[in-house]
Amino acid sequence: MPVGQMRKNMSENAGFIAALDQSGGSTPGALRHYGIPDSAYSTDAQMFALMHEMRVRVITAPAFTGKKILAAILFEQTMNGLVKDTPVPTYLWREKGVVPFLKVDKGLEPEAGGVQMMKPIPTLEAMLDQAVSKGIYGTKARSVIRLPEREGVAAIVKQQFALAEQVAARGLVPILEPEVLIKSPDKAGAEALLHDELHRGLDALPGDYQVMIKVSIPEKADLYLDLIKHPRVQRVVALSGGYPRDEACERLAKNHGMIASFSRALLEDLRYTMTDAEFDAALAKSIDQIYAASTHKD
Repeated sequence: MPVGQMRKNMSENAGFIAALDQSGGSTPGALRHYGIPDSAYSTDAQMFALMHEMRVRVITAPAFTGKKILAAILFEQTMNGLVKDTPVPTYLWREKGVVPFLKVDKGLEPEAGGVQMMKPIPTLEAMLDQAVSKGIYGTKARSVIRLPEREGVAAIVKQQFALAEQVAARGLVPILEPEVLIKSPDKAGAEALLHDELHRGLDALPGDYQVMIKVSIPEKADLYLDLIKHPRVQRVVALSGGYPRDEACERLAKNHGMIASFSRALLEDLRYTMTDAEFDAALAKSIDQIYAASTHKD
């Protein structure tokens, strides 16, 4: 796939990222919200098949195009799945003009030092091989910060940058996602520490590759504006983090240069029982609202 055009889209175009990467732990909740109860499946294979059907319904909808959606983040099984007999990453780029990313983390360690580090990723090299062969542009990996404890936050950022270096060595663009929980007792304090550690890490990056950074929408508007302008940063994107879409968009719109990378907020109005017309209309409304919050900054 034309990496140069993907890079141009991600660096210059208006739009946002659709996070379609719910994995094992979050899939049952996503399906319940969509209107599919736990009783509808009895195995993981059946559960993921239902989730894949939902994702295919989303990405084949008329409004899901590169005009407003820059990229989509995929779960590993989604990357290896098909849309109309076409591999999902190929379909996204060729048919929709949407850049494909891959979620590579394998979950979180128990909390220590106010944070949850990523678990080891023993299959990383194999996943990166697959990603390259399937035309994936970049990766995403999530860790979590709950408390403003400097050592814990520094450890999270160090781990994120170490993984980013491995990903970039394969020619892929890494998205670092050190999420500060919206229910943190001192979210603003944790974000201030995170900002400083990210800036320090960016200044010390080896080589000449770029990264993307995915963070919670900050309590202090434009907290990450200097990172958005940093020469080693391709984009800074925001996760919805559990905020309803209206609130997430309102908060996002206050942050210049930051775009959305929403999952729950993007899909919150969609239901399994909707007709295709109802489904497409609800998704189009959501896309329009998130696009506006990502591009229209007063």
